[in-house]
Amino acid sequence: MENTVTITIASGKGGTGKTLVATSLALSLPEGVQFLDCDVEAPNSHIFLNPQWEMEVPTGLVVPRVDESVCTACGECNRVCEFKAIVVIVDKVLVFDELCHGCGACTYICPVDAITEIEKPIGVIRKGSARNGIHFLQGLLNIGEPMATPIIRRLKKEASPVAKITLRDAPPGTSCPVIESVEGSDYTILVTEPTPFGLNDLKLSVGVCRELNVPLGVIINRADVGDAGIHAYCREEGLPILMEIPLIREVAEGYANGVPLIDVLPQYRDRFQELFDKILKEVRHG
Repeated sequence: MENTVTITIASGKGGTGKTLVATSLALSLPEGVQFLDCDVEAPNSHIFLNPQWEMEVPTGLVVPRVDESVCTACGECNRVCEFKAIVVIVDKVLVFDELCHGCGACTYICPVDAITEIEKPIGVIRKGSARNGIHFLQGLLNIGEPMATPIIRRLKKEASPVAKITLRDAPPGTSCPVIESVEGSDYTILVTEPTPFGLNDLKLSVGVCRELNVPLGVIINRADVGDAGIHAYCREEGLPILMEIPLIREVAEGYANGVPLIDVLPQYRDRFQELFDKILKEVRHG
């Protein structure tokens, strides 16, 4: 919809300040922001936004079950499964739930309808209201579950499609959960740090965004330490540096105690509002 915008805040590596930026941006905008914590393996945005939980929705992944009294061990399910989650050994069919992506191909292909599907619980979606009228959604993957992507996909479906501003706090890295978080965004903010590790992982993140054809800009956190590699790379690649946040002890102490950046340094509220206005202008006019 033309009157809505979805911005994902991501980072190539953990510890760069991605959640610091995401929560500060959310608190700097007018009421009515929708915030999705997509870091479902270790969500922590709630620590800073302090939502009042209103609803919890169990979430599952559809996995196959084989009726051995009907199965002919033809091997069609084994052949069609790209993830080797279902294997035929002689006359026995083995299902590995931890490898299954819930695509349903085995159920569809079975010539004798010996395969049915059940929903395996893998986590929950939590909904609530946070400061400044923020509509807060959080995904939480059950301990021991190997795949975060289905929870993130469900989290996105549970979000309101008519919210004017949607912010997604993505997981760190560049793997499937990050791709799912970024996909469908109008813009992605990549938060990095001026270190060799930060530069290496920023390059990977830029590659993901470009592959998904999502516009992006860079925020450098702890900008007054490290080296100039990030600046040089952004110049070479034509990437806008949206903001630089220096290393400030009070901000780090506040973060360690669950206090948002804009509560420690209120002047940053205007900076994040200006940042959003700049992004919105780019999204609207290209």
